[in-house]
Amino acid sequence: MKNSTKKNIINKAREQFNQYGFGQVTLRMIANELSMSCGNLNYHFKKREDILEVLYFEMVEVFDQRIDTLPQVELSILHLYNEVKTSMERMYTYRFFWTDIYNVLRTNIKIREHFQLVYEQRIKGCLYLLQNFQEQGLLRAEQYPKEYSYLAEQMIHFGNTWWYGTALYQHNLAENVTKGTDQYVAILYPYLSTKGQEEIKKVMPWVFVK
Repeated sequence: MKNSTKKNIINKAREQFNQYGFGQVTLRMIANELSMSCGNLNYHFKKREDILEVLYFEMVEVFDQRIDTLPQVELSILHLYNEVKTSMERMYTYRFFWTDIYNVLRTNIKIREHFQLVYEQRIKGCLYLLQNFQEQGLLRAEQYPKEYSYLAEQMIHFGNTWWYGTALYQHNLAENVTKGTDQYVAILYPYLSTKGQEEIKKVMPWVFVK
């Protein structure tokens, strides 16, 4: 975003949304924080939802790129762990969206349509990952026809809601992201082959220490 004033508004809005929640922040509050008149802010953004959309698409740009480049990546459990941690750190930066995800999707058609479209792509990406792990001998065979389809959905749903859950009892960024990443990757453990279980223990040994 080349316009520095517009970028300052976006950054300050994200800070305010993260601190107070999207529904509690007004354009006047953002303008006051920037020592700016409401008229000046309105020149760049007519309503609060315009800022929300810019922040949302700013956030998901990286996620969308990762899905597109997935077939070009050498996949491993370590790679998965690092990617999940990076994604969760980015989600923390835009945590206002994830704490109010259902209301945002209910009220903003543009965001909802994109989110639904990307949901299908994320499911396909997750299934690609699981298939790749099977081919590497890291994942056992399915025990019933839709087992890994359900697993992919479970992983996506956890990814969408992990921040809301951990924020209820954790207040430290490092602890939130680490715990969320551990829990996400550990979902795979019951589905891994012996080879896969040995691999995951190397990646996150602290989870398996008695």
